[in-house]
Amino acid sequence: MGSIYIPYGTTEGQTARIAEFIGDVIQAHGHQARVADIKQAGDSIPPGCDAVLVGASVHMGTHEEYVQDFVRKNRETLERLPSALFSVSLAAHGDAENAESYVREFEEQTGWRPAHVALFGGALLYTHYGFIKRLIMKKIAGDKGSLDTDTSRDYVYTEWDGVKRFAEDFLATL
Repeated sequence: MGSIYIPYGTTEGQTARIAEFIGDVIQAHGHQARVADIKQAGDSIPPGCDAVLVGASVHMGTHEEYVQDFVRKNRETLERLPSALFSVSLAAHGDAENAESYVREFEEQTGWRPAHVALFGGALLYTHYGFIKRLIMKKIAGDKGSLDTDTSRDYVYTEWDGVKRFAEDFLATL
């Protein structure tokens, strides 16, 4: 049984939901999982961890700066332990090339080249946005050719079976 740390950064909460789901999958397989929002948990990897899965969301074409700072500070530990990155973005739903470019930029910015990377679709949470953000996100979705522009509802693009498979595949490497 291993102890797996799952630090994440989130802006609108979808990356947090994915991190919690990964934690549940890990625990269902008999391991310990500690899921933590980096903003609240701090920028250190706790002692005694056997593996680390870092989660980050993309907004305005880049991952959160505080997640990049976390990775830079803990790069040596991330390179020593089994570790992985899961990146959450709207681009991961239908624009894999763009989503992959976000990860390449993250790797360049942090110097960390994780052995395992997953790209997960995020969510358009229109009902949670303020008026201006709702209009901006509707325009962006429409400009990208999406039909998901009904702002009276939310759209979740996360493929939960893929998230589960990622977690289980990672566990198989331990």
